[in-house]
Amino acid sequence: MEGACRSSLRPLAPLPTPALLSPPQRSALVSRAAAALAEPILTPGPAAAAAARDPQPPRPSRVAHMEDYHKPDQQTLQALKDTANRLRISSIKATTAAGSGHPTSCCSAAEIMSVLFFHTMRYKVQDPRNASNDRFVLSKGHAAPILYSVWAEAGFLQEAELLNLRKIDSVLEGHPVPRQAFTDVATGSLGQGLGAACGMAYTGKFFDRASYRVYCLLGDGELSEGSVWEAMAFAGFYKLDNLVAIFDINRLGQSDPAPLQHHVEIYQKRCEAFGWHAIIVDGHSVEELCKAFGQAKHQPTAIIAKTFKGKGISGVEDKESWHGKPLPKNMAEQVIQEIDDRIQNKKKLSPALPEEDAPIVNIRNIKMPSPPTYKVGEKWATRKAYGVALAKLGHANDRVIALDGDTKNSTFSELFKKEHPSRYIECYIAEQNMVSIAVGCATRDRTVAFASTFATFFSRAFDQIRMAAISESNINLCGSHCGVSIGEDGPSQMGLEDLCMFRAIPNSTVFYPSDAVATEKAVEIAANTKGICFIRTSRPENPVIYNNNEDFHIGQAKVVLKSKDDQVTVIGAGVTLHEALAAAEQLRKEKIYIRVIDPFTIKPLDKKTIVENARATKGRIITVEDHYHEGGIGEAVCAAVVGEPGVTVTRLAVSHVPRSGKPAELLRMFGIDKDAIMQAVRAAVSKSRNAE
Repeated sequence: MEGACRSSLRPLAPLPTPALLSPPQRSALVSRAAAALAEPILTPGPAAAAAARDPQPPRPSRVAHMEDYHKPDQQTLQALKDTANRLRISSIKATTAAGSGHPTSCCSAAEIMSVLFFHTMRYKVQDPRNASNDRFVLSKGHAAPILYSVWAEAGFLQEAELLNLRKIDSVLEGHPVPRQAFTDVATGSLGQGLGAACGMAYTGKFFDRASYRVYCLLGDGELSEGSVWEAMAFAGFYKLDNLVAIFDINRLGQSDPAPLQHHVEIYQKRCEAFGWHAIIVDGHSVEELCKAFGQAKHQPTAIIAKTFKGKGISGVEDKESWHGKPLPKNMAEQVIQEIDDRIQNKKKLSPALPEEDAPIVNIRNIKMPSPPTYKVGEKWATRKAYGVALAKLGHANDRVIALDGDTKNSTFSELFKKEHPSRYIECYIAEQNMVSIAVGCATRDRTVAFASTFATFFSRAFDQIRMAAISESNINLCGSHCGVSIGEDGPSQMGLEDLCMFRAIPNSTVFYPSDAVATEKAVEIAANTKGICFIRTSRPENPVIYNNNEDFHIGQAKVVLKSKDDQVTVIGAGVTLHEALAAAEQLRKEKIYIRVIDPFTIKPLDKKTIVENARATKGRIITVEDHYHEGGIGEAVCAAVVGEPGVTVTRLAVSHVPRSGKPAELLRMFGIDKDAIMQAVRAAVSKSRNAE
């Protein structure tokens, strides 16, 4: 595919012989050579390379159209200026009515939003989520009022609704959320919008092969976030020529000026170093913006717009201490009149319509093409069973995609890559961006995204995961190498906080499969479940305990060992479930019988099954988990049985920061192996007998 990769340096034009040059000419020659050498040499990632080899026709391109730039006539330019000023007025009115908000952050972006939505972008106003529409992400989410003003100007919202900004019964919240039909991803936690936009652009270029483009508006303050530059690196590497980032360089942050203030040339050099075509413009010149948006290249484009915070507000423009402050009513009225006096025409512009070339996609009711094929007793690591299941699911629907952060040979997502190379996205060691890419890929129900890495590394992406939930995103995350059972790699690699983290996410589903069959079922169920799904997989190989026809459901536990003589209920998952089964076998020799429960999902937890079995075992529950005490299985069980008379819970978990060692040694050290379970069971039974 054209633009999918760059395998060599761009050739230089012929250069004169150095000996014939004057000192200034020699200096210029050195600069040109240095610039050429500094240009990144990029090789295609797996999906990009596969797409380049794919015999399908390349996606329609708007590059040729964009390069044929024609300067708008004066009437159009004036209409865009007038539109920008109406957007300023609407933003000021809305924030003053709300008594809170960020009018100055809106005003710096007025011309950018005017040109974008009423000259550059192609979309259907009354169908904001049309699959063929251009996409827009407002990464500087605090400027939400100007986004709402745009959709009122376009005719999708009633202008009167803008005055309900931030009211509890209005959809126009303080920052954009997908409750609004025109918002794909929630923003407001700065530095995340560009990653989501990258996911949308990647989907448009390599999966949809459609002509829609993706635009992302960022503030200069959030350019201090490392996640922005993870996204910049991703887009540059994959040559996302359908992506445009607009930097609103208005100089001022919340409490201080941004570090680079108006040194736009430094931003330009940084963008170019990441493989972007970077253009500096006067962000308040609609003519310069029109031209810049028309300069698409075969690489992502960054438009670096020098603007002024509070532009158009006399006495406030480019002044500190106005961030997040609405104008007082009297001041607002005066400023609105001043801005209104600059408007020459009340005529409103209409956007161009998109090309209807995005394919129809169906991601509902995805079923595995065949049942599992495991044998009871054979040993499998659930991390490998995940890779097998995902590759299998990829044959069921061509919209199942996989992402990984350079751990594919450990998470076994490499099995998916091997069978479906064009649907695998290598995100490299940038977990925050990987989650954002997954969120972007999943917008508008274009893909079913599975992203994997070590469970512990998702902790660095917690904010992206939190925002994904606010975005009502349907993404599936698989964390391998959980707990001390990974062994010698030590605590930096051990996921011991992940259950706590994912349980705290609203509307999340937390799977903890204990064998290969359960893992395959978890993958299939996750593909069809709304919200954030987390699948926790383990490194050790453990026996398959379920038959291939075993039925699994969210929130439905399995009683894997049971007798009428059971005295204690033991709840474990993953490696600790197998330790519990081993303990049960040993205890049976002592005429002590235990009931063993596999929860399958830690959230939601099967309260009914747990309580029923606890009552059948004299109220005694022991939980055992390869996780810290806080927020894991034990606390989930305690929350489930609180208020149940006569039920006691003993919790076995990792009590402090672990160390390197063999898995069996570490399970023993932290009291979560079969011997520790046996000891806890004996203590519970003995205590009860003594009480009697």
